[in-house]
Amino acid sequence: MKNLHQIFFTLVILFIGISSANAAHIIGGEMTYVCNGPDDNIPGNQLYVFTMTVYRDCDGGGAQFDSSPNGGLTGTVSVFQGSSQFEFANVSLDAPIVSPINNDDSNPCVILPPNICAESGVYTFDLSLPISTQGYTIVYQRCCRNNTITNIENPGEEGATYEIQLTPAAQNVCNSSPTFENLPEAVLCVNEPLNINSAAFDADGDQLVYSFCSPFGGGSIMDVAPNPDAAPPYDNVQFILSLYSALNPLGGTPQVTINSFDGIITGTPTEQGQFVVGICVQEFRNGELLSTIKREYQFNVAFCEPIINADIEGVEAGESLIYQSCVDSTLTFINESTDVAFIEEYVWSFDIPGNQPLSFDTRDVTVTFPGPGYFPGSMIVNPGTQCSDTVDIEVTITPPIDPGFEFEYDTCIAGPVDYTDLTILTNQALTEWDWDFGDGEVSDEVNPTHMYEDPGLFPVTLTVVDSIGCTETVTEMVNWFPVPPLIVIEPSTFIGCPPLEVGFVNLSSPIDSTYELTWTFGDGGVDSMISPSHIYESPGLYDVNIEITSPIGCYTSREFRNWIAIDSLPVADFSFSPEKADNFEPEVEFTDESVRAAAWEWTFDQYGSTILQNPSFVFPDTGLMEVQLVITHLYGCLDTIIQYVDVEPKVTYFLPNAFTPNEDGTNEFYRGGGFFRGMRDYNMKIMNRWGGIVFESRDPMEGWNGMEFNSGRISPNGVYLVYVQYTGPRGMPKEFKGYATLIR
Repeated sequence: MKNLHQIFFTLVILFIGISSANAAHIIGGEMTYVCNGPDDNIPGNQLYVFTMTVYRDCDGGGAQFDSSPNGGLTGTVSVFQGSSQFEFANVSLDAPIVSPINNDDSNPCVILPPNICAESGVYTFDLSLPISTQGYTIVYQRCCRNNTITNIENPGEEGATYEIQLTPAAQNVCNSSPTFENLPEAVLCVNEPLNINSAAFDADGDQLVYSFCSPFGGGSIMDVAPNPDAAPPYDNVQFILSLYSALNPLGGTPQVTINSFDGIITGTPTEQGQFVVGICVQEFRNGELLSTIKREYQFNVAFCEPIINADIEGVEAGESLIYQSCVDSTLTFINESTDVAFIEEYVWSFDIPGNQPLSFDTRDVTVTFPGPGYFPGSMIVNPGTQCSDTVDIEVTITPPIDPGFEFEYDTCIAGPVDYTDLTILTNQALTEWDWDFGDGEVSDEVNPTHMYEDPGLFPVTLTVVDSIGCTETVTEMVNWFPVPPLIVIEPSTFIGCPPLEVGFVNLSSPIDSTYELTWTFGDGGVDSMISPSHIYESPGLYDVNIEITSPIGCYTSREFRNWIAIDSLPVADFSFSPEKADNFEPEVEFTDESVRAAAWEWTFDQYGSTILQNPSFVFPDTGLMEVQLVITHLYGCLDTIIQYVDVEPKVTYFLPNAFTPNEDGTNEFYRGGGFFRGMRDYNMKIMNRWGGIVFESRDPMEGWNGMEFNSGRISPNGVYLVYVQYTGPRGMPKEFKGYATLIR
């Protein structure tokens, strides 16, 4: 195991993205006091010496300490009594004593980054204060913080308040506050354990209790160094919720903690960045709180790496190499230690029971161990030096595993297979059993039971793992070909009309194409498929039988009696009345005369349809009309018949006896009457008694007005001969003769 006390780190500082132009900011502070007893010059007052330490990062230009000779603002401290919002006193600060916070460069195993710079400015000031039952708050405020701080909201706009309360209890006993023993740590290493001493010293030996607490905000961009300072109470800084808090200022899980008894900060920071942290120390005497001092500081967490890092292939950081080999006793270890440029020597050592240790001094080694056993060892880089590092090694070589199993099942009855592990071990115990049953199913039981869904020859594999991770595998073939315990067949239909195709779905299990099947369908037909189909051609009631034989000779059968019923086909027929219709009487009544019909569908040429059994229909046109009847049997069988109905077109025509063309608006024309649709080749001639034609027309709608050809001389009153010819709708010639009496 690596000795963490011997690991030294090269700090890889981003730092932490801060540019050199504005890197210098106030990064923390604290305030303490010493009571020097009564003020001889002012009765009732006590003399106090206050010490305020302010920290800043000093890389590049930026904020100076207040009242510093090198620049910066004039610093003041305000004193408030009790809850009063008005200053009780105001102190102008003299220039601080500025000291660098030195990085520890005494360790040759650490390469420090060149751009880390932090300073402390120590202010002291005296106050003579009357003993007050309300107490005092001494406060200093300053803006602003680094805008790259990770754990608080809007850090570049947030300032700080450093304060201490002089309580009535502390005044009554002329108490002096505790003081921190050590300066803060400049840099913490991410993902490396912490052990930071934040302890304080109390000259009176009072009880001290440590905790993380929230820093205060204060000041603003518009008022960088308030004068007077704001009166209490003060607002806590706003941590980024759900990620950080006053009690978990560095974030992460588990969080970094501080020991309440000794102030030691432990844990492992898991994030890189700059984090504002508050450390409070409460001072108690006889159970009474006298004072609380608060150190606020900006912790910088960066990536670090050791200069010398002992490492072997396969080792997790900070862990031992636990190497377990199954049977093979010759092992090769690959050295991955860094940094090679700083490594001068490697020492490998392995303990061999009853013999001298095996030792090597090469970077990589190949070691042959004397058979099964446990052999602890180590690899040391630069042994005997301050920068050495060690990896512990534990080698275990185990005796072989002899895997095996047996199985039991009923050969012909479909049931589960029982498996029993028969593995033989020498020393180690088995911890895992991985069964693969060859059908895609697995189990981790010691002695499992498995039910196959389909038959077959299955390669069953058992893989066993012992307590140190050694594995062995064995495979056996399981011949599982039982017959189905129950034959289940699902026909696509049980009843119908010929020709009827019936599909027989075989739901029996287990069964596959390696089984021999014999089907008989009751009408002489046979088949050997697992799920056949068969066409029944004749009416009747049929038995179905199936026989199943597995590849290893197991047999079963089942007969389904009177299973398939085939009925006779339906016969479509109908009659209608009248046998002929015409355009004057177009309605026809139809009578169903079908056999074994359960449903009817009539189609009347292109003019309509119905599902009535005995319908009537009025044809809207003349001609030869196709009438189709489709009947449906109770089992869905169909039959169709088509007949034709003749709807005869008819024309009517008649001639009047006389007309009176006297311009009275009545009976002014002589023309024929009747129904003319379908009439062709019409011709009307009207002749006088001497045989002269006085009117002729080929339009049955045109009449004679009593003038020769409707525009000549006026014909005299009298009797005229009328002769009409036309052809009927179906080509029949027609002639009409009559007499027209003209009366004026």
